[in-house]
Amino acid sequence: MAIEKYSNKGLGEAKWSFPPVHPEGRKFAVIAAVITLFFALMAWETLAWPMAGITAWVLAFFRDPKRVTPLDEKYIIAPADGLVSLIVPVKPPVELQGEGGLADEEMMRVSIFMSVFDVHINRTPIEGTVKRQAYISGKFLNADLDKASEENERQHFLVERNDGLKVGFTQIAGLVARRIMSFVKEGDFVAAGQRIGLIRFGSRVDVYLPKGTTPNVVLGQRSIAGETILAVVGEMKEIEGVGQ
Repeated sequence: MAIEKYSNKGLGEAKWSFPPVHPEGRKFAVIAAVITLFFALMAWETLAWPMAGITAWVLAFFRDPKRVTPLDEKYIIAPADGLVSLIVPVKPPVELQGEGGLADEEMMRVSIFMSVFDVHINRTPIEGTVKRQAYISGKFLNADLDKASEENERQHFLVERNDGLKVGFTQIAGLVARRIMSFVKEGDFVAAGQRIGLIRFGSRVDVYLPKGTTPNVVLGQRSIAGETILAVVGEMKEIEGVGQ
């Protein structure tokens, strides 16, 4: 994919376009469209119209819009579209701890809940090497619950920058999600905001911020994967928001 650069001085060219559908979703869209066509040919309109709506929803669910990622080593970028549903100090998962991993101490965890209407392509928060990747089978509780971090099916990632900064994050399956996909593997080098996987159908992503760093978002805020600045490394400040 060609790299396009943009700046706050007007560099680049921005045009609106329909977002493409990720290849993983095309087979589901084709199946839904074939069923819709069958119902239409059989003149079963009461089934054909709802099925047409499902086909459109499948196409929307697997949309993969282009994102413009702010480039600054201080930035930790949001890995998912959705609602900032939890901000809590917790110890990172044991799969991300140990030698070469995160410390066995509390750090701020930001949870982003993705509804079935959000884009489900996930992206890496920082540039670096994928040092660790661990898939854990589990339950399919509502991803909005705090205990989903420890009980649901999930996939952990640990990305380390060249300067040693590490950020861990976790894809968590939700109530209707039944598959977590990864586009990268251990040892791969990833750019900030690069696509690293997706979850079907409704889920959550947890991000564990480095020590001495607080979120740059507030509870209830919506994040955009690959674009929202989730935190600024080493920056600690209180931010308040107003719901309106």
